[in-house]
Amino acid sequence: MLLALTLGMSIGVRKAMYMMWGELLGVAIVASAAALGVATLMLQLPEAFIFLKLAGGAYLAWLGYQMWCSRGRLVLTDSENPPAQAGMQLALNGFVTAIANPKGWAFFITLLPSFVVTEQPLAPQLTAMIAIVMVLEFTAMMIYASGGKALRHLLMNKHNVRLLNRISGTLMIAVGAWLAFS
Repeated sequence: MLLALTLGMSIGVRKAMYMMWGELLGVAIVASAAALGVATLMLQLPEAFIFLKLAGGAYLAWLGYQMWCSRGRLVLTDSENPPAQAGMQLALNGFVTAIANPKGWAFFITLLPSFVVTEQPLAPQLTAMIAIVMVLEFTAMMIYASGGKALRHLLMNKHNVRLLNRISGTLMIAVGAWLAFS
């Protein structure tokens, strides 16, 4: 997501949209694969799901702790300008970023099953959940891309980035605890 923010700040909204669409496709595939795999696991081995839920909650809490402790620097400095890229290359970059992100996989594997009612048909539930995830992901990316240019100057200050990381880290720890103990 920070990558979408950074690119949204530096290459313009039209080109950033290519990356967003690639990332949305990748997120849809990750969410679908995670939901189907975990749904199968829930039906076959309910005990394994409890372990997966606890491990996923602990992993999210660890990520939150790492964010809390990070020093607060952006990837790009004010003097750096990324090279211009074609739209399809940006879409591919977004897709690969989403597919290769282990945090995305962990997030979906631990979060989606918490909303599945095993007594109800799975297909409509998973379809609704993935649709909601896609709408939220698109909305967040549009906010990042639109606000990126305005926030760039504010986020060049490492103290502001550190504050944002601490808020995000605290939220990650809270979600990890909620997943582990719900």
